[in-house]
Amino acid sequence: MAPWALLSPGVLVRTGHTVLTWGITLVLFLHDTDKVQKNCWPHTTTHGTNISRSLLGQEHTSPPPTATQPHSLLFYTAQPHCTLPASPELRQWEEQGELLLPLTFLLLVLGSLLLYLAVSLMDPGYVNVQPQPQEELKEEQTAMVPPAIPLRRCRYCLVLQPLRARHCRDCRRCVRRYDHHCPWMENCVGERNHPLFVVYLALQLVVLLWGLYLAWSGLQFFQPWGLWLRSSGLLFTTFLLLSLFSLVASLLLASHLYLVASNTTTWEFISSHRIAYLRQRPGNPFDRGLTRNLAHFFCGWPSGSWETLWAEEEEEGSSPAV
Repeated sequence: MAPWALLSPGVLVRTGHTVLTWGITLVLFLHDTDKVQKNCWPHTTTHGTNISRSLLGQEHTSPPPTATQPHSLLFYTAQPHCTLPASPELRQWEEQGELLLPLTFLLLVLGSLLLYLAVSLMDPGYVNVQPQPQEELKEEQTAMVPPAIPLRRCRYCLVLQPLRARHCRDCRRCVRRYDHHCPWMENCVGERNHPLFVVYLALQLVVLLWGLYLAWSGLQFFQPWGLWLRSSGLLFTTFLLLSLFSLVASLLLASHLYLVASNTTTWEFISSHRIAYLRQRPGNPFDRGLTRNLAHFFCGWPSGSWETLWAEEEEEGSSPAV
């Protein structure tokens, strides 16, 4: 492998995703704010220490301040008020020896990362670039597709494009049932990896929402803000990143579930006015109903080519009503 291949966009994107995933996970596991206790509460006289202990929930044993003891109360009240922050719940579970939930979270993170790599590295459904005999092309053209919508050759890679295929300029290949090119994965989402992509989005959203809750559980806002920023700034940044990623993953998952339920793709939904096999139909010719759409998308049943389904819909639409 050439050294410059390590600097390709795909390698950089996948490495960045992996580093960011484990970095956020380490923050949630290892972030500890107990050190703030040493800097938050002042060293006072005996009476001031008793006041601090009473606010911490311990028993207050010394008598209340009197007129002869104003200096203790004044000394305490002059200090900035702050509350003791808590560590994220993952850290608390570790310290208490409860390892089931931390291990579950770790396995979910690992599973989402493996799904990400699988979707980004697998073949999305590239159209075969091997040339076929011209007579076979004519037979396929007449048997599978009505003359109104002939199969066309791609002007970039010169392969015969099946219905719903599109050429991706980033991958430089034609992809079957093309949905979109995902820059975060540096790969197309197509016929072969689209189901796994939806599963990945669902699992990733679960991990992000759980991580968002864990980050929030370790945040407690107190004054002075400089001390809080030094102790919880990294955790707060993690919380903001998880909030942004959770919003994006939620929108992506919702949109793809809608597209799957109606048996359409992102490309077809956005550019239906530009696609020949969709311009001639008032509706979606590939929609078989919710149950059959989901069964075909996730399980491949009922099987059949898109050309055959398009031809069946064409025959049903052109047959005279009885």
